[in-house]
Amino acid sequence: MLVLEKDEMVQNFIAQQNDLKEHISLQNNFLENQISLVAGLDIAYWHKNNKEYGACCIQVFDFRSKNLIEQVSYINEITVPYISGFLAFRELPLILEAVKKLKTQPSLYMFDGNGYLHKRHMGIATHASFYLKKPTIGVAKTYYKIENIDFTMPENIAGAFTDIVIDGEVFGRTLRSRKNVKPIFVSCGNWIDLDTATNITMHFIDKDSRLPIPVRYADLATHQARKLHQDDV
Repeated sequence: MLVLEKDEMVQNFIAQQNDLKEHISLQNNFLENQISLVAGLDIAYWHKNNKEYGACCIQVFDFRSKNLIEQVSYINEITVPYISGFLAFRELPLILEAVKKLKTQPSLYMFDGNGYLHKRHMGIATHASFYLKKPTIGVAKTYYKIENIDFTMPENIAGAFTDIVIDGEVFGRTLRSRKNVKPIFVSCGNWIDLDTATNITMHFIDKDSRLPIPVRYADLATHQARKLHQDDV
């Protein structure tokens, strides 16, 4: 891709993000007892024959029983190049096609990635919310550093957290989901507050992973889909 074309693409992406971020709400638009189904979502990539492909997997769980209710996937070629800070523009086409395959209607989506914890508050969990029209949560395995600000490690106690504050604003939360494991990074997507996002994340933590069940299963499903399809595309 020519430098000029990439620069024009980036400016267009920034303009779209700046427009959408004016409509972010960090308040719940639901009651917690209204949550029935929660979807976990992740995407894996691979290259073949000089092309890039992606698999989007969605795993839907019952909030109360934590049982798996539905799982779908969608695979296609990726046409948008990777540019840091603009992941949603690569992933949204896959996400929206995968969502069309769902027979259930999730109350909320959890993403393996960031939401408000983004330099323009437009990580994939936030960006996708405007198309899904549902509350969203970002749960990342690694820290996305903004303005060279590091996170503060929480106590080694399950449920301990420290807020990620940049220029006086809380962007997200470093959460110790289980004792003696690395923390995860929780941020609001949209139409949810950070305490509720943290509570829902902890609700889905089990003894087998530091990630909440919907995100963990989505992550595992993407690896399986990639292994299954990368030789078949």
